[in-house]
Amino acid sequence: MAHCYPFAGHRPDIAGAAFVAPGARLIGRVTLGKEASVWYNCVLRGDDEPISVGARTNIQDGAVVHVTAGHYATEIGADCLIGHLAMLHGCKLHDRSFVGLGAIVMDGCEIESDGMLAAGAMLTPGKRLGAGQLWTGRPARYVRDLSEAEMAGHRAAVADYVERARAHAAALKQA
Repeated sequence: MAHCYPFAGHRPDIAGAAFVAPGARLIGRVTLGKEASVWYNCVLRGDDEPISVGARTNIQDGAVVHVTAGHYATEIGADCLIGHLAMLHGCKLHDRSFVGLGAIVMDGCEIESDGMLAAGAMLTPGKRLGAGQLWTGRPARYVRDLSEAEMAGHRAAVADYVERARAHAAALKQA
C-alpha cells in the first residue's frame, strides 16, 4: 500500500475491513484493528515506539498521532472518536474515549473509557481524564460528567464512521 511505509524493520499492520484514506500516512510500528478508519491527510508515525489503534476507532482528517521515544507508546482503544486535526502524543486512550476537533493529548496522559476531551482542549503531560468525564480548556480541566445520552451519542457516531468508511472505500474503488 502506497500510504504505508516501513521504518527500522517495522511495517504497518492493517486488519481486515480497516480503511486508510488516500493522503494518510502510516509509518513503522502502527497497528490498526478491524474496521478502524484513518481519514484523509492523517499521519501515524510509529518510528520509535508502537502505535496501536483498536477496532472501529476513527482518526479523522488531518490528525497526527506520534509517540515519545524511549518513554511512551500511543495506545488507542476500540470504538474511539479522534476529531479532525487532533494531536495525540505518547498517550493512552481507553475504549470509547473521545478527543474533540483540534484537541491535544500530550505525553503520559490517559483518557479513561467514555471520557471526552473537548474540541480545542489541551491535556498537559501526565494528566488522567476519568471515565465518563468531560474536560475542556488550555490547559484542560474537569468540567462535569457526561450524561448517558451523550455517551450513547458517541457510540452512535462510532457506528456512523464505520459505515462512512465503507462508503468511502467503495467510492474510491470506482474512481
